[in-house]
Amino acid sequence: MEDLNKTKERRKHPRFILDLPVEYRVTNAPNGRGALVINASESGLLVHSVKEMPVGTKLTIAVMFPKEYQFANFEVLAEVVWKDIQWEENWEGYQLGLKFIHIREDDYQKLKQLLKNGHEQ
Repeated sequence: MEDLNKTKERRKHPRFILDLPVEYRVTNAPNGRGALVINASESGLLVHSVKEMPVGTKLTIAVMFPKEYQFANFEVLAEVVWKDIQWEENWEGYQLGLKFIHIREDDYQKLKQLLKNGHEQ
């Protein structure tokens, strides 16, 4: 008998818990901003940001992560596909669901390796 309490996963790729800094800039904007990656998959990111952005905004993103004794990064072009206000005890801002639009193959391999070392949700 089917368990009615389980919802079918709609995502193509599993999400992995991460806690990584990200620098993003609205496409063609001069100034970058910082945010925090909460989780990631091979097709997108969940990000906490103090800046609100409308759904449909396109972003150039560099996710920074530790690699041995230094920082490395991977870059993607992404789009805000959903947003929500986020209030926590000492912080308020926005949760942004980002979908990858373009990622170079070498950056995709970095992302896959990073997810391999992450914790699945």
